[in-house]
Amino acid sequence: QVAAASGHTVVLVDQSDEILKKSTKGIEESLKRVTKKKFADNPEAGAEFIKKTLKNLTTSTDAASVVHSTDLVIEAIVENLEVKNELFKRLDKFAPEHTIFASNTSSLQITKMANATTRQDRFGGLHFFNPVPMMKLVEVIKTPMTSQKTFESLVDFSKAVGKSPVRCKARFIVNRLLVPYMMEAVRLFERGDASKEDIDVAMKLGAGYPMGPFELLDYVGLDTSKYIIDGWHSLEPNNPLFAPSPLLNKLVEEKKLGKKTGEGFYKYK
Repeated sequence: QVAAASGHTVVLVDQSDEILKKSTKGIEESLKRVTKKKFADNPEAGAEFIKKTLKNLTTSTDAASVVHSTDLVIEAIVENLEVKNELFKRLDKFAPEHTIFASNTSSLQITKMANATTRQDRFGGLHFFNPVPMMKLVEVIKTPMTSQKTFESLVDFSKAVGKSPVRCKARFIVNRLLVPYMMEAVRLFERGDASKEDIDVAMKLGAGYPMGPFELLDYVGLDTSKYIIDGWHSLEPNNPLFAPSPLLNKLVEEKKLGKKTGEGFYKYK
């Protein structure tokens, strides 16, 4: 959405036409919300903005067939290194030599993905934040192999779509600080030091956070948070910041994943 709205030609790829139709409808609804505020006094200009944005967007279920005409590929599939690497290996065979690959991963090592391709110097990270149309931040990740030209191209693209990029060398900034913070909140609750409700209120009123850690965990998805912490724990098993949580594991096992399932640390109607 943000790329198409800023004048870029975009091909949205997913697994089925049904998913793509749902995604396109979601983008249309999102654009309507944006234009309602942005063009409050000029609805005709808003309608033209939506029309122009959607004209920049096409869809496909076959990434290999469309990647040959791209300058930038941004991957945003399931947070699983093996699955991501399989995709990158396949697209690497069809993409032009100049095409830059980027992952929107929030926790996995970009270097390991780059190594699955023949374009390590044209590979980096572009971590957007949810909801992307509203959130201004983009973490641009540079691996030891990413060329400076590629890195600057990713920074420039982030600015071109209206975002504020921050430069990261191999590691993320936000999740490296945010995930251990959320996990420590869970440990406080597990030890009985405070209720989850009081912990959330404390961080909202005391630290000025828009959501407390338990509200944020439910919003992100408990399965996603567990996957991140389990991955980091496997890399640094002796780091107490990355210690797994029995309670989080139990909730995920029970399929209580947060807002998307109707229940996580809190219940949602």
